[in-house]
Amino acid sequence: MPLRPESADHATADRTFQVDLRGLVDLLSHHLYSSPRVYLRELLQNAVDALTARHTLEQGAPADAFGIRLYADGSVVRVEDDGVGLTEADVHTFLATIGRSSKRAEQIADQRADFIGQFGIGLLSCFLVADEIHVVSRSARTPDAPAVEWRGRGDGSYTVRTLPASARPRPGTTVTLTPRADAGEWTRPAQVHALARHFGSLLRHPVTFDDGTAGPGGRGAPVNPEPAPWARTHPTPGARSRALAAYGEDVFGFTPLDTIELDLPAVGLKGIACVLPEAVPAGRRHGHRVHVKGMLLSEQAEEILPDWAFFVRCVIDAESLRPTASRESLYEDDTLAAVRDALAERLRAWIARAAASDPELLGRFLQVHHLAVKSLAVHDDEIMRMLLPWLPFETTDGHATLDEFARTHRTVLVTSSVEEFRQVAAIASAAGLGVVNGGYTYDRALVHRLPEVRPEVTVADLDPATLTAHLDPVDRETELAAAAYLAQARDALAVFDCDVALRTFQPASAPALLLDSREARHERTRSQLAREQQGGVWGDILGALRQEAPRAQLILNQLNPLVRTAVTIGEPELARTSAEALYGQAAMLSRRPLRPAESSLINRSFLDLLAHALRKDS
Repeated sequence: MPLRPESADHATADRTFQVDLRGLVDLLSHHLYSSPRVYLRELLQNAVDALTARHTLEQGAPADAFGIRLYADGSVVRVEDDGVGLTEADVHTFLATIGRSSKRAEQIADQRADFIGQFGIGLLSCFLVADEIHVVSRSARTPDAPAVEWRGRGDGSYTVRTLPASARPRPGTTVTLTPRADAGEWTRPAQVHALARHFGSLLRHPVTFDDGTAGPGGRGAPVNPEPAPWARTHPTPGARSRALAAYGEDVFGFTPLDTIELDLPAVGLKGIACVLPEAVPAGRRHGHRVHVKGMLLSEQAEEILPDWAFFVRCVIDAESLRPTASRESLYEDDTLAAVRDALAERLRAWIARAAASDPELLGRFLQVHHLAVKSLAVHDDEIMRMLLPWLPFETTDGHATLDEFARTHRTVLVTSSVEEFRQVAAIASAAGLGVVNGGYTYDRALVHRLPEVRPEVTVADLDPATLTAHLDPVDRETELAAAAYLAQARDALAVFDCDVALRTFQPASAPALLLDSREARHERTRSQLAREQQGGVWGDILGALRQEAPRAQLILNQLNPLVRTAVTIGEPELARTSAEALYGQAAMLSRRPLRPAESSLINRSFLDLLAHALRKDS
């Protein structure tokens, strides 16, 4: 059945949303802004943008011709600027409409990039600390324009009236807040001054603060008395480096190992990267101080640098980076991605320069931040070729660079785990083998790339066969004499899938060496589970994955006096117990986690040997 047309009584009509301003302010305070303190940043930002527009109108005016004056005496907070000001029509259009910004006006659309804020909600942040906002403004676009007063209240109401020109003799805007009692933490004079320095220390326009003590006509204390250190001239390069380092220490609270000057003219970015004097965990990202056109945007901007650059903290001031709506972080776009790549290239260039011309600085840097450089070298061939020989590694010769290690070992062996290195380090060193611990993050992959830098060096993974090939066999008579004991030992250790052999190796103080890789243990565990789950679906899966599990090897050292005595034991039970004790001691020396059965074996063999000693003594 066709629908009947609506009657006139039910005709559709456009409606406008009703805005609950108190609810909106609560939303801003809990979800958009991190703290009520941002109200002062928003007022400063609006003043800076007004000054920018004023300079656009009067391009011949000196840079310091117009400024910003702050006043706070505990009862009011006032921000006054010499900016472009507002007409009565502007007040109705921009102050009374939530979300509309004067920076979107068509007449200045081409200059939008010159402004910090472009979202039109900044003034609402004042309701976080006050119930009423009082604005008096006079436009610089019309010479005889009257002053306009706007009063906005937290309940959503506002009033506008025209004032005589004498109410504000010069163009510009004054915003006055009467703080609520619960906002004293953010509106006390000392706090307002501190917030002004925090947010506006790098602003390009003069900003002053008065707490009521300056008196009539007083200029107040300067908030930003000096430009950024990278914008100043210095008599010598050394003086510039010291000034940048002093600024970094003042901002971050540590003396930088070095400072890297950052300059990207394409986006109007300048600043410094301070190299941390202490190591930090890999992947731990530090926040960086980011200013946009001089205004502090964030102290915790992680996105400005790649993950691997966790050895620096940056202070930057940029012209073309885009803030988010809260203006407390950066908008992720193509510009930010390009800036991140360009800053990463600056850090690479600093490392290359240190490697080429300042080995002392490079050594101090690598001593502290070798892990960061290793993470970079894995993915950056240029850095790898440049710095790999100078990176420190744990080796059988102690902690050494690969360059030092390769001078004495043309064949470099690398382990796949830390525990494997600890098992073999002492024996391999005594046998003259050059082994590098490849168990740490990035190390094994980097060591395998050493021949790309040092073609005369060969790199190979260490396996048990390589090590046992360097252990000297015993003569035939000694092995025949020990055959009975070795058979008893193999039987006792069969539960651990462990073979037993007799060799001679240094140091003689080591009675036994246990060769058992993590992969081999995993394979034996899988095989055992497959046997226990025979007939089930899980057992079939494990059986399909089963491979021939390599056995562990307990290598007894014929040069050790204890072993020479043990292989002569004729009593079967004592022979088994001594083999178990030697296995347990070798397992503990390997520093790998012990399985419950191994812990039980160590305890049992100790008690059995103690009981045997006591019986013999009695």
